[in-house]
Amino acid sequence: MVDWLHSASVQDYPQALAWMEERAAQISAGTAPEAIWLLEHPPLYTAGTSADPADLLKPDQFDVFQTGRGGQYTYHGPGQRVIYVMLDLKKRGGDIRKFVQELEHWVIATLGEFGVTGHIRDGRVGVWVERPDKAATIPGQIAEDKIAAIGIRVRKWVSFHGISINVEPDLTHFDGIVPCGLSQYGVTSLVDLGLPVAMDDVDVALRKTCPFEAMP
Repeated sequence: MVDWLHSASVQDYPQALAWMEERAAQISAGTAPEAIWLLEHPPLYTAGTSADPADLLKPDQFDVFQTGRGGQYTYHGPGQRVIYVMLDLKKRGGDIRKFVQELEHWVIATLGEFGVTGHIRDGRVGVWVERPDKAATIPGQIAEDKIAAIGIRVRKWVSFHGISINVEPDLTHFDGIVPCGLSQYGVTSLVDLGLPVAMDDVDVALRKTCPFEAMP
């Protein structure tokens, strides 16, 4: 079984990263079970392996952390549910691409618990929602906002980092970066969509829709 861990207090990013790396090493060595960790961070930006420095628009607004996960710049902060997944991919087919797709589908299923339809778009990492109520920035297309980010790292076939879902963060904090390098799209949250959703509600939905506990 997978250990579900929950931190009620805001977690320091470097300490969380160090803990994840240690747990991933233990999982690889067979001395600790797999884990899914639910937490929040203080306001900060992280840079993935594909981050373009030009996309950091306000470098002095919050602390910026370089990280080995895939992807570009991402914001973390209160009101955003971060889900770190430390799973042994060797036991789960050894297919990293399929694993990322399973994470995407997990987010979509979680959003579906609140009547929100999430989408995956070619060339755009993360999960998106259509916003017909907003003016389109690309002619002929419905406006879309990003509601969840996905970025993982795999070491010795054990994953860490993971997912972030915007529940009720301060969306103005995303103004300090070009999220995932895509300036033509916006960012939203469940509460921004008009839903009276609390973090605890999202946690229940995540546990209900999780595709990993029954595997292998």
